[in-house]
Amino acid sequence: MLNFKEKYEEYRQDFEKLLKCYCNNLNCRPQILADSINYSLTLGGKRIRPVLMFAVGDMLGVERDKIVNYALAIEMIHTYSLIHDDLPEMDDDDFRRGKPSNHKVFGAGNAVLAGDGLLNTAYSILLKECHKGTEYISAGEFVCDCAGIYGMIAGQSADLMHEKEKKFNEPTLNFIYENKTAKLLIAPIVVPSILSGGRCYSELRSFGRDLGCLFQITDDILDVEGSFETLGKSIGKDEKEGKYTAIEVYGLEGSKLRADVLAERCCGLLEGICGNSEFLVELVNYVRNRNG
Repeated sequence: MLNFKEKYEEYRQDFEKLLKCYCNNLNCRPQILADSINYSLTLGGKRIRPVLMFAVGDMLGVERDKIVNYALAIEMIHTYSLIHDDLPEMDDDDFRRGKPSNHKVFGAGNAVLAGDGLLNTAYSILLKECHKGTEYISAGEFVCDCAGIYGMIAGQSADLMHEKEKKFNEPTLNFIYENKTAKLLIAPIVVPSILSGGRCYSELRSFGRDLGCLFQITDDILDVEGSFETLGKSIGKDEKEGKYTAIEVYGLEGSKLRADVLAERCCGLLEGICGNSEFLVELVNYVRNRNG
């Protein structure tokens, strides 16, 4: 039986094979567009979203063929958001996963277009799934809502709007967390539920929300305690840019306590789901204790 690290790597490699096949067949012009898209798509990373989707799919007994294109679309949406997030007008970061950000390699204009291309291609993939049945339409609609103005984009907008505020409060922090980060983690967790007739929908949606908030809190903690070598991106930027973070609301030690509470809540939600959730419990612990 595989341990957690081995199983995670198996899921990750399964997705990398799918992504490599897609990138090898990407044939768009001009070449700089294909190059900039491929650059960010293949930059590596934890691939936590496709890993989550495959793991939940296994737990619910959903065939891999039913969900692979949703995993690909969500990772494209995530990658587009990172490209745009690194731009000077957004979070202004010169590095992503230890390498120069897309706009540092291809220029800001091409980076914007690479992000736009990834988002539109993701929606094209989701639309092609819709002919398979109503549950596929529902799954695609759910992903779009999580990524759009009722999800990630709303959170990003609030994040920008509240920069450099002198007073911080928990409700605003929760709105940013639950939309900017959590919505795009809820999507891969809930899609297998939708494609299996809504099994454990409420529990999995709540699990995704809490896991997303946990992921963002640990990100805030790592911005204080982490290093460029482990994170692959600039550190100490949140305080410098006046970002709305858990550190500003709870303090560093309070943020760690809050992260512990969220981790416990995630594991509690998994206990109420019928199926083998052992891997997901281990993943919660991995997110809580990650250093990169």
